Amino acid sequence: MSNLLAIPFKKTYPADVKEATRNYIYAHGGQHPEEFKDDISLWENLRKEGVGGVVHVDRINASLLYHAQLVSILTKLPPDIGLDIAYAPIFQQNAIPITLKNLVFERCGVLFNLASLYSQLAACEDRSTMDGIKRATASYQYSAGVLSFLKTSCIPKIVYSPNDEDIPRDISEVFATALEQLMLAQAQECSWQMAKLNQYKNALIAKVAAKVASLYQATYQTIREATPPIKGIFPSDWLPHIEAKCHHFSAVSKYRKSMDEIESSRYGIEIARLQEAQSEAKKAYDIARRGRIAPTVLQDIQSLLEIVQKNLSRAERDNDLIYHHDVPASSALAPIVQANLVSSTIPADLSDPTGIIGNGRLIFGELVGWGAKEAINIYNDRRQNLIKEKILDVSSELQDTADETLRLLHLPSTLEALERPIGLPPSLLRKAEEVRLEDGPNKIELSIEDVQLLAQQDHAILDEAMDILDNEASEDEAARKYNDNLNRLPSHEANVALIGKEKRYRSILAQAAASDETVRQKWDEWEQSIVELTWSDEDLEASIPSSTVSSSTAKTPQGRETQTHARALRVQIEGLDDLHRVREQLVRRAQTLAAADEIRGRVIRVAAGFARLTEVEPAMFEDVSDEELAKYDKFIVEMSEIGQRQGAILTEIQRRNELFLQSRKDDPAVKEREYALQSLDLAYHKYREITRNLDEGFKPPRIMLLSWTNRFPCFSYRQFYNDLATIFLQFKEACKNWSRGRNQQIHSLTRSFQNMSVGQRDKPAEMSPSPVFTASQVDSDGEIDDREELPPSRSAVSTPSGRATDAVNPNDSASMPRETPKLLPASTPRPLAQHTAPQPQQAQMTPARAKKAAVSKSGLGLPALNSSEWDFEEVKLPPPPPTPKRRS
Repeated sequence: MSNLLAIPFKKTYPADVKEATRNYIYAHGGQHPEEFKDDISLWENLRKEGVGGVVHVDRINASLLYHAQLVSILTKLPPDIGLDIAYAPIFQQNAIPITLKNLVFERCGVLFNLASLYSQLAACEDRSTMDGIKRATASYQYSAGVLSFLKTSCIPKIVYSPNDEDIPRDISEVFATALEQLMLAQAQECSWQMAKLNQYKNALIAKVAAKVASLYQATYQTIREATPPIKGIFPSDWLPHIEAKCHHFSAVSKYRKSMDEIESSRYGIEIARLQEAQSEAKKAYDIARRGRIAPTVLQDIQSLLEIVQKNLSRAERDNDLIYHHDVPASSALAPIVQANLVSSTIPADLSDPTGIIGNGRLIFGELVGWGAKEAINIYNDRRQNLIKEKILDVSSELQDTADETLRLLHLPSTLEALERPIGLPPSLLRKAEEVRLEDGPNKIELSIEDVQLLAQQDHAILDEAMDILDNEASEDEAARKYNDNLNRLPSHEANVALIGKEKRYRSILAQAAASDETVRQKWDEWEQSIVELTWSDEDLEASIPSSTVSSSTAKTPQGRETQTHARALRVQIEGLDDLHRVREQLVRRAQTLAAADEIRGRVIRVAAGFARLTEVEPAMFEDVSDEELAKYDKFIVEMSEIGQRQGAILTEIQRRNELFLQSRKDDPAVKEREYALQSLDLAYHKYREITRNLDEGFKPPRIMLLSWTNRFPCFSYRQFYNDLATIFLQFKEACKNWSRGRNQQIHSLTRSFQNMSVGQRDKPAEMSPSPVFTASQVDSDGEIDDREELPPSRSAVSTPSGRATDAVNPNDSASMPRETPKLLPASTPRPLAQHTAPQPQQAQMTPARAKKAAVSKSGLGLPALNSSEWDFEEVKLPPPPPTPKRRS
């Protein structure tokens, strides 16, 4: 039996490489999976022999080749392609394996098992011969080198996702460091054995042994200082083995140093060294005996202890009778200099994987690497953001600024009222025709009606969900009347999470209703003016007062001044329109260039220039991305210049408009026409604002969204309410499932109590019968319909679930039909539970809407409703539109 330790293999399991790889390439590779069927087959074959598990020297190259191909694969594919990689924990071959969707985990497992293979080959060597010792020493150093490579080059690249329940503790830097130091200590021990067989000088052997003890001490300290989860991985006999080895070789070093001292006639120092050696050997023997380590190690320590004791007795006798040298204290002895003969040797094919592949085929060599694809995606995102933020958004801001400025100045309607004293301005005719073609008023009315209908439907769904909870609570209360010893929470305590969620949903609907009402008020205020825009051109023209500028007025100095300012103002407005067209053309040119922009070819060429098996990262293409984005700088510069020119024009328009208005203050006919035209123009803008509110909506506040994996804000009121309906239906289904589980539980408890009462049939008065629910009381969804068992509902009291309901007098007949719950208006929150005194001979009804309970598993094994297992996420609710300003 070997007196050295070997690292066992990490047991692995088959992986469905073919299915996972084909699915990923089909979804993300941009190529057809059939093009890579030979690559996938090669991957599967290499994995069979490369993951370890067989102790044979030929498996070294198989593992190195598979590792090299994994490096190649990781340059083409991301770590997570949906492939489940399973490895059992080390020292626990039959334990449940740890499964991760991570190719880096596979690479770590291959490297770990390669280090294990080297250590097991070293342990199998015959160290009674010089060649066997040399091979063992080399194998231990290779094992340490692989562990060092694993620790520095592979483990840091593992990124665990939040979905990873278990993390492999044996694939960690601390664990790999401890094993690396152990392999180096055992390699140094083989070197010590070689020095002893070669009969080196005692001083040199002492130095080699001192380094062995130091490496074992470092291993022991690393394990002792590790966290409990990592420390607990090691078998119970490894730590005593390592500690005993540390003291053993410390004793060997001091014993060999004592032999060197006697050769130099330093007899007192010889005795001191032997005393130290004896102390260390005794410690080693005690640890080995208590730790139940390998018998060969215990025998080696016992043999050394006997030799040291025999030499110490001889040295003390000789010194007492012959030499009479003083024996120095241990603290006065010079430390033994250590001689290191080993180091972590990384296999050449591990540090340079291209060597073992040679001119062979690289798996997925023709596939565009994921790093290059990510670089392309990053560039496309940056380009899209650049165009949006620097060009499109800036263009929209400039247009909004110009429109707002002209609107505040009542232009061009004021100018058109002067230029066209009779008839309608062309711009107003175009706007009126646009409203007529869209059937604007009917469109708005239908949209508002649709929104109200959808809101009512959402309220109805919530009402149905709460009715389910009411029915369950009523059944729970009825069961408690028959049996007070039900071992489960009352409904008002068990459903607090569901009730709390319903409150939040009511709050969301209330906020949405407030927004709807604001839009409705805005429509009520501007409805008449918007309807006027749908009139025919003749009727619309007849509704606008006309103004006629007399020739005498036009010839007056004031009239000529008005005409001058009007012409100058018209020139500036036309210049602003020309600038708008230039800006729009600039936006179209930028969008056209972006649509034709393709960086894929250049990225692939750059990626091909990297060395083989180089892990391509998106950051490597940063300079290429910057160079390609530079071609959009000219559009940004032009947009900035347009903004400056627009600012100057708007400033001039404001100045000219002020002069224009002052020159015509005293013309009431023109003012009346101006006001009418301005009202219609403003009505058009309000029409657009209302339709935008209804069609585009607002970004809503965040709420919890059930079973959604992507977060998209709702930009349409209709879509918003439809999305809420989906959430509410899922919430209703959750209430059904919860209620169904509670019903099944109570039926089970009822049957148990009935069975217990079989032997007491002669005493029926001692126990009330448990309620029995027939098949007719189960609806199509599997819910228990207990309404036949319920007493008449009561006015102004809360149901057992905590909801206030409409009810009749308790003295009415029990056969009175149950009232259908009324739908509440969209803006009215659902009433909270009312606290009532307990009724005689009834279980006390406590409001269900208590504070939120802690997240825990229910008695049915179902997760609590506020548990993350329901996969809640978030969506946003529209804030109300700004309050409209009434016309003066």
